[in-house]
Amino acid sequence: MKIYTRTGDAGLTGLYGGGRVRKNDLRIAAYGAVDELNAQLGVCRSADLPTALDEPLARLQHEMFALGAELASPGDAAPGQLLLDDADIAAAEQAIDWFENHLQPLKTFVLPGGTSASAALHVARAVCRRAERDVCALAETASVRAAVIQYLNRVGDLLFVMARYANHAAGVPDVLWEKKS
Repeated sequence: MKIYTRTGDAGLTGLYGGGRVRKNDLRIAAYGAVDELNAQLGVCRSADLPTALDEPLARLQHEMFALGAELASPGDAAPGQLLLDDADIAAAEQAIDWFENHLQPLKTFVLPGGTSASAALHVARAVCRRAERDVCALAETASVRAAVIQYLNRVGDLLFVMARYANHAAGVPDVLWEKKS
């Protein structure tokens, strides 16, 4: 199988389960942002992470792949595919709670930085928020399950506490925002 097919040379791409759309279609933007998030999670996993972060990040990568497949499948185009559900949202919430229990409460905003692992996780969080916005835009014109938006919202929160945990585990303070006086 060749990696290039030339079928996208005119600016169209195929959807999982059939059909073709423009490469700037809202659906492509949504699952493209999820794909970018998955790639950034891989960058995070290649950083010098605390051990407690690797398994949750690996799970998130698999979940992002499933989410991308769902978003690339309009309607019933690909029945039987793996879907994220309320259990995945609950798992993200449990992970958030676990990491937060190891952190000092926040009293101000946190800027990305500290360790390279924390900074990479903050980039992943920002990409996740863009994916969430892109999925919300898609939901205005196409059917998107509410659980998908809820899940991405929780993952953004999870990545934030993971970034803080990466600094904490390394003994590096968070970079706190200083209000201009």
